[in-house]
Amino acid sequence: MFDKILIANRGEIAMRVIRACKELGILTVAVHSTADADAMHVRFADESVCIGPPAAKDSYLNVPAILSACEITGADAVHPGYGFLSENARFAEILAEHDVQFIGPKAEHIRLMGDKIEAKRTAQKLGIPVVPGSDGGVTSDVEAGKVADSIGYPVLIKAAAGGGGRGMKVVHSAAELSVALATARAEAKAAFGDDAVYLEKYLEKPRHIEIQVLGDGKGKAIHLGERDCSLQRRHQKVLEESPSPALNTQARDLIGETVAKAMREIGYLGVGTVEFLYEDGKFYFIEMNTRIQVEHPVTEMITDIDLIFEQIRAAAGNDFTLKQSDIKFDGHAIECRINAENPVSFRPSPGKILHYHAPGGLGVRIDSAVYQGYTIPPYYDSLVGKLIVHGKTRTEALMRLKRALDEVVLDGIETTLPLFRALVREKDIIDGNYHIHWLEQFLARGGMES
Repeated sequence: MFDKILIANRGEIAMRVIRACKELGILTVAVHSTADADAMHVRFADESVCIGPPAAKDSYLNVPAILSACEITGADAVHPGYGFLSENARFAEILAEHDVQFIGPKAEHIRLMGDKIEAKRTAQKLGIPVVPGSDGGVTSDVEAGKVADSIGYPVLIKAAAGGGGRGMKVVHSAAELSVALATARAEAKAAFGDDAVYLEKYLEKPRHIEIQVLGDGKGKAIHLGERDCSLQRRHQKVLEESPSPALNTQARDLIGETVAKAMREIGYLGVGTVEFLYEDGKFYFIEMNTRIQVEHPVTEMITDIDLIFEQIRAAAGNDFTLKQSDIKFDGHAIECRINAENPVSFRPSPGKILHYHAPGGLGVRIDSAVYQGYTIPPYYDSLVGKLIVHGKTRTEALMRLKRALDEVVLDGIETTLPLFRALVREKDIIDGNYHIHWLEQFLARGGMES
């Protein structure tokens, strides 16, 4: 096992890793920008090192500074959390060159899954169902037109190196294709430095289902069920739950084993999430995230397995003790991502938290790094914290979520709490009858203003 882990991240995920390390008896090092000098992860880690000014490129993305922090503190491993350098294959390689263990997958798998086109090809080879579309990138309008005609409109243009909805365009007819391609390429180039795009069939009302996997890097891998992440705005997840209201045990076991078998074949190491669109009883692969996910707590709540523990143990080369038969799903869990944003316009709302009270009680969990008097800086992601609830049934979980949301006090900034308080009272949400376009349609018809 590792002696000291440096956490190359901030906010709630840094606190999450620190908590896991403390329970494993591992010393921790927090790194921080000057803007995060008073952050909770800095206060709770055993050591801390300032690695640069507020801008992420000069601090949390500053690889030489992080390496220096490892050398100064004697850290023998780095946990990247999510975002920042968590899916940077070169960072993992650089750490290895300096005898520091990257707590994550092998660099080759990060690189493979980071290229959306290669990831799709690999998924097909491994027997994972994919969305119909182009075989690789499209290089001309003519080629794109032929693909679109063959799979049928509407189609979705996606950036090969992309994520988060950037470089993504829906095209409903041939007349729109040329302009949409040019716009998508320009956005992809600006966001990722790569203008390669590809086409997929656009599904009208799919759900977003992701499968949590865990591998030992030596040919053993299991799945820990699914999460339903269909409530999204601009391709950003807002609320997640597990198990999905749309799946039955047979569908869950089938897609779970398909994914686990694929991970065994490639010798995947650590945690990862394979994401699908699901419509009319069929799964379609869209991407794989080779890191811990923001929404991982809902899986932990229904399986009673600490995914950060398992991540650290796998990276340390410990023998894999979990078997698929060990994984039992207990009850239902729901997570709300509480952001420092206006709940209607979603405009960021950094500032000082004047009053803060977290909800409590049976089956309620808060993953956060804020406290009363803390000032949320304007430089980073607007996530304030995650409210996760667990119940014996989905109905119980929803009632517990309603109660917990009403208990939260968070004054001084605008947050998305009013959105969640409205959502848990909507019939479609109560019935589990929603899809990836539902939330934007709800907002477009003034759901928050009614």
